[in-house]
Parts: sequence; structure tokens; C-alpha cells
Amino acid sequence: MNKDFIYNKIERLRIEKNAVILAHYYQEPAIQDIADFVGDSLELSKKAASTDADIIVFAGVHFMAETAKILNPDKKVLLPDLNAGCSLADNCTPDEFRTLKAQNPNHIVVTYINCSAEIKALSDIVCTSSNAKKIIESIPKNQPIIFAPDKNLGKYLQKVTGRDLLLWNGACIVHEAFSLEKILSIHKKHPEAKIVAHPESEDHILKIADYIGSTSGMLNFIKHDDSKTFIVATEAGILHQLAKETFGKLLIPAPTHVNNVCACSECAFMKLNTLEKLYNCLKNESPEIMISESLIQQAIKPIKRMLELSQVIHTN
Repeated sequence: MNKDFIYNKIERLRIEKNAVILAHYYQEPAIQDIADFVGDSLELSKKAASTDADIIVFAGVHFMAETAKILNPDKKVLLPDLNAGCSLADNCTPDEFRTLKAQNPNHIVVTYINCSAEIKALSDIVCTSSNAKKIIESIPKNQPIIFAPDKNLGKYLQKVTGRDLLLWNGACIVHEAFSLEKILSIHKKHPEAKIVAHPESEDHILKIADYIGSTSGMLNFIKHDDSKTFIVATEAGILHQLAKETFGKLLIPAPTHVNNVCACSECAFMKLNTLEKLYNCLKNESPEIMISESLIQQAIKPIKRMLELSQVIHTN
């Protein structure tokens, strides 16, 4: 179907059904452009918590839509493609995580938002890459901490906070795909370029970065920094918003180990959602995210704690 034709149909349905469309930065450009709000995990969590829409269409991956449902148990939450999962979230299974908790009963559990509802329910506080450092620093220094599921983000937090974290051995395949050799080769051709990287990236990538931060943090840094050239080490979907908001700057996607046409790192799960699937899910009000009431009651506690701490962190 023609893009403008689908856009018009989505617009009509959005009004008729009092729906809101939330899209992550890693979604395809056509979905970002039709969304009511585009953001990273923390921004989308806050938007999901505050919306007065009857239906939330979450163009992202499964754990994000689950978070929206947990925060809005009485609303209908739709995900354009239920197979839009996450390599990081899928790596951390509830049974194995319960075992880790049982082996370390004196530890407080901080989990990165990129995890399932079941893992959130086993957590004390949820965090995002935007607020993880501040949340770790808010915990008393003598309190042992389990951090899951991203070991690379965990290692970065150990470095910047000085805390000794017990890390789950998980990682994001997108952020582990970057090639140090290829990035340095590009930087040699563009010595004026600044390298920006997501903290889910491996340590050897973070060591060469001029800025390390969340997806929205990278966007804000590039927008306001005086430099004109940037090598961007995160999922390539962010380049769409960057191009719109940083006119005149040269944006180079960090290359991966894979020798492909794009040479940039893309999340295959994020790209499962398409404009046509978004239209169909809003039209049919399916696929719908379903979570039991008991699981919602457990999983919402660490998310609310994160949002409360984020507010305190922001006002301070």
C-alpha cells in the first residue's frame, strides 16, 4: 500500500479509537514519522504512564509493550508484531534468575528495562541507560547489588560508579556487533569526528568514545555539540531523527564486523514492525499484550520505583 494512503487510514483510526502511537528511535522511519511520540525506553515509559488514550500502539519490541501494559493495566496495548522480541531480554530467563537471587539473598536487584515482565517482577528497581548511573548511586554503598541482564552496561556502571556489581551474563547483539578496527579506519578519514556510543556497547568501543549515553542522550549531545561530524555507535534507526534534528551535520553509522551493504548495526527484531502491520494492528486491535493481574502487581513496583527516583534525580 502507498505510504500516504496508509498514513491517512491510521490517522482516521487513531482519532476514532482514541489511540496513541509510541515509537522507539530504532523503528523504521515511516513509523517514527506517524508516531505521536518517539523516544528511548525512559521517555516512552513516562509517556505510557501518563497517556489518557484508550489504546496504546507500541511500535517497539515486546518488553517495551509489556512495560506500557504494566503501567496501564486497564488500557489495550498493541504491538504490531508479537515476534518483535529482544536478544538481551530473551537471554535472561525467570527460572535461572530466581536461582541467582536465591544464591545471593542479601543483594538488591536492579534490572535494566530491557527485560521481561517476569524479570521485572523479581526486581527491586528497574533502570534505563538514561538513569542507571544515578539509580546505582542512590543505593547505599554497603548494599550488594545484582545487575541484569546487560553485562556491558553493568561493566560501564561499575567503572563510572566504583560499585562492585554482580552481573548477569547477557548482551545486546546489536551493540556487540561494532568493529573497533572499522570505526578507527573511518575516524582516520574523518579525524575531526566525535564518536558517540551507547553504554550497551563493548568496553573497547566505549574506550574510544567521546560521549557515552542513552539513545536520547546521544541525540541531545549531537544536537548541541559544536562538532559537525559524528560516528554513531548504536542501532542505525536513530539516524532518522538525528538527520531531522541536526541539519548540516555529517552522521556516520558505526560499522559492524559483518561485511554487508548497510555496514551499520540494525535490530532485526525492531524492524519486524512495519507501517502496514501497525495499521492492521490498530484496525483489528490485535495482537494485544496480555499480562496476568498478579504479574502486573509485582512488576509495576520496581518500575514505579524507577519513575519516582528519576523524578527525584531530575529535580535535584
